[in-house]
Amino acid sequence: MDYAKMRAIAVELGAYAEQLEGAWSVEIGPSGPILAMMRPSKRHEGTVRRICKQLDEQLLNTHPGYICATGPEIEHPAVGRMRLPDAVVIPEEALDEEGVAVDAAQVLAVIEIVSPSNPNNDYIEKLADYPAMGIEHYLIVDPRTGVIEHHSDPCKGRYAHKDPYIFGDLVPFGPWMLETSDFRRYGKAGNDVG
Repeated sequence: MDYAKMRAIAVELGAYAEQLEGAWSVEIGPSGPILAMMRPSKRHEGTVRRICKQLDEQLLNTHPGYICATGPEIEHPAVGRMRLPDAVVIPEEALDEEGVAVDAAQVLAVIEIVSPSNPNNDYIEKLADYPAMGIEHYLIVDPRTGVIEHHSDPCKGRYAHKDPYIFGDLVPFGPWMLETSDFRRYGKAGNDVG
């Protein structure tokens, strides 16, 4: 199925999801459009916020005009993929353009916080999709285990490099550094498992 047809189905699924209870996302993966319920925990959202705040401060110097944003879809029609990362580093002006999705060519980096209910989405599916989309840096933060992976250098649909870290490390992420000592694991310090 070509990307235009998949995108049309994704739009219909999105309209349908607006009528459902709860928060839903629509993405286009290797098998086509996917409708999934989102239920990010406070700990998940806290980690996203900490990362965006740190990156926004550094982007002022490394990439003026870029921000770390939550919410925009990214797409690459030629490879038939549309994803909704937890956070994405893009030009701020991309948020003023018409349409719903940001062109993957504008994306410097993506960040995913692993969900307790669907870790394969980040570790398998998106780990294949993001390099295929040409995204230079992919950070996987896993509050289930306290592990962080930085994937970089997309080559032939895969990342050539993987650098592992643990919560508490100072993590190099492209030209930026992330302090992770405030990252929290799921189920620790009074938080629930999600």
